[in-house]
Amino acid sequence: MGEKTTVKKHNKKLSPVIIAIYVLLVILAVIYIAPLLWMFSVSLKDNAELMASPFGFPKAMQFANYAEAWSLGKLGKALFNSVLVCGVTLVVSMFFGAMAAFAIGRMRWKFAEGMHTFFLIGMMVPVHCILIPLFVRFAKLGMTNSRFGLMLPYITFSLPMTIFLLTGFFKSMPGELFEAAAIDGCGIYRCFFKIALPLCRTGFFVSGLMTFVNNWNELLLAMVFISDPEKKTLPVTLTYFVGPYATNYVQMFAAIIIAIAPTVIVYCLFSNQIVEGLTTGAVKG
Repeated sequence: MGEKTTVKKHNKKLSPVIIAIYVLLVILAVIYIAPLLWMFSVSLKDNAELMASPFGFPKAMQFANYAEAWSLGKLGKALFNSVLVCGVTLVVSMFFGAMAAFAIGRMRWKFAEGMHTFFLIGMMVPVHCILIPLFVRFAKLGMTNSRFGLMLPYITFSLPMTIFLLTGFFKSMPGELFEAAAIDGCGIYRCFFKIALPLCRTGFFVSGLMTFVNNWNELLLAMVFISDPEKKTLPVTLTYFVGPYATNYVQMFAAIIIAIAPTVIVYCLFSNQIVEGLTTGAVKG
């Protein structure tokens, strides 16, 4: 007779710590999502209904607020300026940042760690400290009130974070790959373009997304350096809805929804890739 074995089924119970973590995450999700939902609700009201019931649901959906905000605020031109400035900034900062990160992370030279520290210090410099001297210098060079003059500081402030993230990705790559490529006759440029860049796609995605979103939402530099309404970016254009004597709140919130919609959609679609890329570049690097 064969021995009978009994399998005991244990019901897995969630520990109090796990339950507390889930409750905390739910609370944080509500804290972050509730303002977005409230702004969307306000954008579908009229001003009278907003003043009467600011936190209630709209009685009638006023989708015309979005059309009026788009036309009155000239959001189309502002959207083009933001895409142009942020797009050029993204390409230039990613190109030069990748080369600097590869030199720091994979190449052996005397000042590699010093340059890494130098770029890390750049992450700690607030824009407010250099705003006045930067504006004075650009005014003397005739670079104010131009998109190019806005791109330069955007690129400068984007490079430290890009180099920091990509350096971690390049350091995490197996050194044997580059040694084998060098034995086969690959030079430093071929190793960079043929090996390092294809293996660093996640790093490019994460750093590029952070660079684009940070510059897309930037207000201070764009407001100070650009005075021509035809060249102003989207965050600056949103301030036009606030007047000295009256403010059209419903159209302002509709314009804000239009401005933040692209970044919210991107983060929702690629949140897993962002977390994976940050942990890979930061922990392994």
